Amino acid sequence: MGANSSSISELPENEYLKKLSGAEPISENDPFWNQLLSFSFTTPTNSAELKLLEEATISVCKSLVEKNPRTGNLGSLIKVFLSRTKELKISAECQNHLFIWQAHNALFIICCLLKVFISRMSEEELQLHFTYEDKTPGSYGTECEDLIEELLCCLIQLIVEIPLLDITYSISLEAVTTLVVFLSCQLFHKEILRESLIHKYLMHGRCLPYTSRLVKTLLYNFIRQERSPPPGTHVFQQQPDGGGLLYGIASGVATGLRTVFTLGGVGSKPTPQLEQCSPLAHQSLLLLLVLANLTDAPDTPNPYRQAIMSFKNTQDSSAFSSSNPHAFQINFNSLYTALCEQQRSDQATLLLYMLLHQNGNVRTYVLARTDIENLVLPILEILYHVEERNSHHVYMALIILLILTEDDGFNRSIHEVILKNITWYAERVLTEISLGSLLILVVIRTIQYNMTRTRDKYLHTNCLAALANMSAQFRSLHQYAAQRIISYTCRHLRRYVYVLDKLYFPHSHCSTLQHCFSTLSDNGEELLSLTCSHILRSYASSLCREDWEKEMSINATELCLLLL
Repeated sequence: MGANSSSISELPENEYLKKLSGAEPISENDPFWNQLLSFSFTTPTNSAELKLLEEATISVCKSLVEKNPRTGNLGSLIKVFLSRTKELKISAECQNHLFIWQAHNALFIICCLLKVFISRMSEEELQLHFTYEDKTPGSYGTECEDLIEELLCCLIQLIVEIPLLDITYSISLEAVTTLVVFLSCQLFHKEILRESLIHKYLMHGRCLPYTSRLVKTLLYNFIRQERSPPPGTHVFQQQPDGGGLLYGIASGVATGLRTVFTLGGVGSKPTPQLEQCSPLAHQSLLLLLVLANLTDAPDTPNPYRQAIMSFKNTQDSSAFSSSNPHAFQINFNSLYTALCEQQRSDQATLLLYMLLHQNGNVRTYVLARTDIENLVLPILEILYHVEERNSHHVYMALIILLILTEDDGFNRSIHEVILKNITWYAERVLTEISLGSLLILVVIRTIQYNMTRTRDKYLHTNCLAALANMSAQFRSLHQYAAQRIISYTCRHLRRYVYVLDKLYFPHSHCSTLQHCFSTLSDNGEELLSLTCSHILRSYASSLCREDWEKEMSINATELCLLLL
C-alpha cells in the first residue's frame, strides 16, 4: 500500500506490501510503518470489486503466511497498531485526523490479513503467528506476549471507550468488523466449537470485565442507527455510498456466521440501502448476535448471553441481582422503537426473538406497550410476503407471534386496536380492521401457502398454535376474517373426512363416510357449510350476551380450531 496506492490493480506490485510479506524482519520502530500506513484507495461497492481485491492480494497474503513464522512481521504490525491506540481517545478529542487515519489503516490491513490466516490454519497455528518473539544470539528465552488476547482486548476497549464522532466512525466500524472476522473460525469447522481459543479469550481474563459495556455499546449502536459520515468528514478517501472497504470484506464473513447461528438458512434478499445507511449499526448487530450464541464454556456460562438475558430498563430502580455481574440498564423506549423500525432485516427479527424469549424484562415491557401494533405489523408483513423471505426469517417472525399470543392481555388488546388502510394486504381492500382480525388473516394465509408450497410440518403446527392461543379471546372479528376461518375449517374438514374414509374403509369401491354425508346433502359440503355457519352465528350472538358467554366452557371459534 503506501501513499501512492489508490486502486486495487496496483496492490500486487506495491513495494510496501512486498516488503511486509518478504523475508526480512521489520522492527516495530522502523519508519517503514509510517510509509505503509499512509494510503487510501477507492472502496469496492459490489461483490465483483471485492473479489478483485481478494485476487489482487492473495499472493501477498500467501507469502506472509509462509514467511511470517520467521519474520514476525504480522506481530510487528499488531504492535504498531496497539501503540497507536493508546492515544486514540486524546486524538479524537483533539481532532487529530492524521493519527486516527493511520491507526485505522493499520487495523484495516490486520483484518484483511486475519481473514486469510483464519481460513488457512487452525487456531493453534494462528497463535504461533501471533506469539513470535525475535531472539538475538545469546539471549535467554523470555515469556512471549499473547498478542491475540491483547488485540482482542484493545478492540473491545476501542469500541466502548472511543467517542463516536465523524472522524472516529470508520475506526469504530473496523474494530467491530475485526471482532466478527476473529469469530469467523466457526465457519471453517463442521462441528460446533466448544473449546475455541478466541472464545476463551473473550469469555475469560482481560476481556471479561468489558462484557456488559460491550453489549450495551453494541445495542446502542443498533438503536441509534448512526449514518456513515459524508465523504468530506472522513480521514481517508471513500465512496459516498459505502461503509469502508473492511465493511465489505467482513459482510461476507458475517453473513456466513449468521447462517451458522440462525437455523442454517440463507440470508434474506439483500437490502444494501439499509446496510449502507448505517453500516456500524448493521455490523454491531451481527457481532452482538454472534457473541450471544457462543457456546458456554465448560466451567462458566456465556457472559454475553447472560448480559442480554438480564439487562433492565433505565426507569427500573430495583437492585441488580448479585448472581449476575454483567447486568446493566438501557433505554427500553429507544430499543423498542429501533426494533419496530428495523424488522425488514432478519438480523433484527432474530434479536427481537432472542430478547422476547430470554429477557423477561423486555418481554414484560413489550406486552405492556399501548402501541403494540407498531411491532406486530412489521412481523405480519414478513409472514405475508413469505415467498420473498428465507425460512429462518419466517420461523423467527412466527415464533415471535407465538410468544406474544401466550399472553391473554395481548390477545384481548389486539382486538381493540383499529387499523386503517392496510396497503400491503392485496387479497382484499381493508379500509378498517382490527389488529387481531388482520393477524388471523395473515396466519391463515401462511398456513395455506405452507400447505401448497413448502409443506413444513413445524411451520403448520406453530401457525395453528398461535390461532389456538388467540381463540379464547376472539372479539368483534372482521367479516372477512370470520369468512376465512369458516372456509379454512370447511376445507380441512372435507380433507379430514376423506382421510378417515381411506383409513377405515380402504377397500370400499364407494366412500362410506362420503355416502353418509351425501344422504344428508350433496357430498356433505352443504352440511359442513351449514354447521360452520351455525357455529359462526352462535358466536356472533354470544357477543351480545356477556353472561351466557361466561358460562360457556368453549366458544364456537375454539370448536372450529379443535375440529382441525
